[in-house]
Amino acid sequence: MSWIREAELSLLERLTANILKAGPMPKHVAFIMDGNRRYARKRHVERQKGHMQGFDKLAETLRWCLNLDIREVTVYAFSIENFKRSKEEVDGLMELAKEKFLRLLDEQENLEKHGVCIRVLGDLTLLPEELQRLIAKAVVATRAHNRCFLNVCFAYTSRHEIANAVKEMAWGVEQGLIKSSDVSEALLNECLYTSNSPNPDLLIRTSGEVRLSDFLLWQTSHSCLVFQSVLWPEYSFWNLCEAILQYQQNHRSLQKAQEMHKEGQAIHQLEADRLCVAEQLQHRGNGKPMDARARQTVLLSYSESREERVQRFLCALQQKRDTFFEHLSSPTVVA
Repeated sequence: MSWIREAELSLLERLTANILKAGPMPKHVAFIMDGNRRYARKRHVERQKGHMQGFDKLAETLRWCLNLDIREVTVYAFSIENFKRSKEEVDGLMELAKEKFLRLLDEQENLEKHGVCIRVLGDLTLLPEELQRLIAKAVVATRAHNRCFLNVCFAYTSRHEIANAVKEMAWGVEQGLIKSSDVSEALLNECLYTSNSPNPDLLIRTSGEVRLSDFLLWQTSHSCLVFQSVLWPEYSFWNLCEAILQYQQNHRSLQKAQEMHKEGQAIHQLEADRLCVAEQLQHRGNGKPMDARARQTVLLSYSESREERVQRFLCALQQKRDTFFEHLSSPTVVA
């Protein structure tokens, strides 16, 4: 099964899509694709068959999203917690992933046609080496595409991601790229695996479970959360439309919450900069009070230098991540 199905919507689906697109549409949708194992039990087939059906449904859902002008999708493909499942099931999932990423590498022409950029988010070092290399090749092969984005969270949990972001900032301080006073909520956000993406507008979980299961906890604080009872392999275009309608009904309040959060971040950063400047002036201590205009000049200078440090650090961090994928995708890497 292809990663993106080549098929058009039916007349009724197209009509519905056009009506929906008259209202505010989510630009980024995240999915917790839950229910593959229950689907297998329901159909009296093996678990692996349920997982295969789940991938086929992802391909179909990506087509619906493209037709609805949703240009970014993030999916929870494999949690770090899933390693606790039986060896047989984990091995089967790893084999399925290898098969699908091999297929992706064979479909580069189709992905280029649609401009699909594949990103894989998670701790890839936890995966088998062969799968790591296939993932890296897929990421490197599609990273120049920019019309739509598929983020696959694999060997991922949100807590692991946040802990890793903290480690990245500590690395930046150790390297002398940033100061400890530069650490902030906004900087941590830029150190997450998802730093190249806007936060999801809409998060959908199937199968009737009403929890996030350690998925995008940081990024979805101001997202519309929709929990649907349908099992993932049975997901339909109409289920997606229902979720989008819920997003549209809550769009105004979501926008307001996001704007208030941004304003709060800016105020907090300004207060942090003022505190750092006050400490600098106190240490400099020539005994002469500084007027408000001069203090404002010093504050602006400090803010600019902080921003320059942060940008240098983020460039170095992106380079480190790019190098990791390039090294893994290199033909010289031996298993």
